[in-house]
Amino acid sequence: MGWFCTDAYRTLARLHGKELIAVFLLTDYKYDLPEELIAQKPAPRRDRSRLLCLNRNTGELSHHRFCDLCDLLSPSDVLVINNTEVIPGRLIGKKDTGGKAELLILDYGNGRERQEPDREMKCLIKSSKRPKPGASLFFDQGLKAEVTGFQDGIHTVKFSCNGDFDSLLYQIGNIPLPPYIKRDTDPPCDDKTAYQTVYASEKGAIAAPTAGLHFSEDILGKIRAKGISIVEITLHVGYGTFLPVRVSDIRDHQMHSEWYSVPERSAEIINHAKADGNRVVAVGTTCVRTLEYASDESGHLNPGPGNCDLFIYPGYRFRMADAMITNFHLPESTLLMLVSAFAGREKILEAYKEAVREKYRFFSYGDAMFV
Repeated sequence: MGWFCTDAYRTLARLHGKELIAVFLLTDYKYDLPEELIAQKPAPRRDRSRLLCLNRNTGELSHHRFCDLCDLLSPSDVLVINNTEVIPGRLIGKKDTGGKAELLILDYGNGRERQEPDREMKCLIKSSKRPKPGASLFFDQGLKAEVTGFQDGIHTVKFSCNGDFDSLLYQIGNIPLPPYIKRDTDPPCDDKTAYQTVYASEKGAIAAPTAGLHFSEDILGKIRAKGISIVEITLHVGYGTFLPVRVSDIRDHQMHSEWYSVPERSAEIINHAKADGNRVVAVGTTCVRTLEYASDESGHLNPGPGNCDLFIYPGYRFRMADAMITNFHLPESTLLMLVSAFAGREKILEAYKEAVREKYRFFSYGDAMFV
């Protein structure tokens, strides 16, 4: 149906009673964003970022600061956070021929035992010529990587070093920031701290669950003091979060798989809240996808690890998430499609127009929404 124009498709959707429920054209997720609204660094204080509240039933919008979040939550709510930790998995080094090479570790976490002696991992490698199996890459402080395989654009790499690999990685590695963050002339920013939630504890992500960047220890304390349960799950955000949708019919898009884990206690608390008719508030699209993927048709959340490749777009029926905290997402991105499925595409795009008018800050280091 890629040859349909948007208006023609909507006409057919109306005839079938599906308007606002199933909009499958990639172009339906475009919006205009001035480049100066793309945040290049975090707010001076995490919890002083702005918060746009959207009532998905009425479309009503209201403006707040993130530190007001506690007032928008009820004591019976359960707040679900993603405790993944972004690793400094971007390494700059040289090939054995002397040419520059940049490497990005893709599967540092993924439920594996990180003390494996051979330290073999999946990686992306950027260099003038693709290194072949058997080639070596050299990094600071004696870290070496041997390319052992290549498939579907991804290299398999075996690392070796003198001493502890994890400690060395945290010394010489860099945080892999999204490509739209460009601040060569800006004051320096400690991304190893700023691009990390205050509750990060499970190493393995290559991108932050950015809705969680707004939380401070003070905000978390106030939420707990109000009687709200805070439960943790893990989803290691993968490089697929940076990949654009390249199909005109979004139903043809294939999500990359990401490792997750739902602790038994977290599942127990969430299931109890659902049984009592209380709200489950997901912090970020990563929590939404994990909760939805790990739950069954009856709305029961199953504990344990797995690999999530769930693509949520309009027409999806939510089983677990009743509200979500999220950042403002890129045009035509799977994240924008997810929030459109949750609140309605028209309501979301109208909220984005309001955010642009009010000069909210967009994307990873930007402001937040409470839907």
